[in-house]
Amino acid sequence: MAGDELDVAERHERCTGPRGRLIQVGAHDIQSLLAIVAAEQERTTRQIAALEAVVAAIVEGSELVSTDDEHDPEGATIAYERAQASALLRQARADLDALAVTRRQLELGRQVACKDCGRDIDLERVAALPTTSRCVGCAA
Repeated sequence: MAGDELDVAERHERCTGPRGRLIQVGAHDIQSLLAIVAAEQERTTRQIAALEAVVAAIVEGSELVSTDDEHDPEGATIAYERAQASALLRQARADLDALAVTRRQLELGRQVACKDCGRDIDLERVAALPTTSRCVGCAA
């Protein structure tokens, strides 16, 4: 237990950085971040729709053609392509969920909090990676 407490304390120290202070978030900052998050949500939603179409096409194509998936002369196997597209689709859906969490925190007028140490994540990090859930210190 004592080791866990030290780890948390060390993470808190890393998250505050050399300045050791938290940044106050203004209404303009929140509105700017909300615009970034909204744009990213729209892009991710379009990506999900495109990936769903790719997965559906792969599944449909594999049902219509009897191929030797192990020795496909075209290169990658159908199973590989389906697994790759499915993994990208899962990640896009997880990103959309993370964006919703970020949006809720910002709409409440709060800065996005690190899921590991609880400190505020720098605004610049949230703007660059709206799906982030960890501060720089905890992500390292």
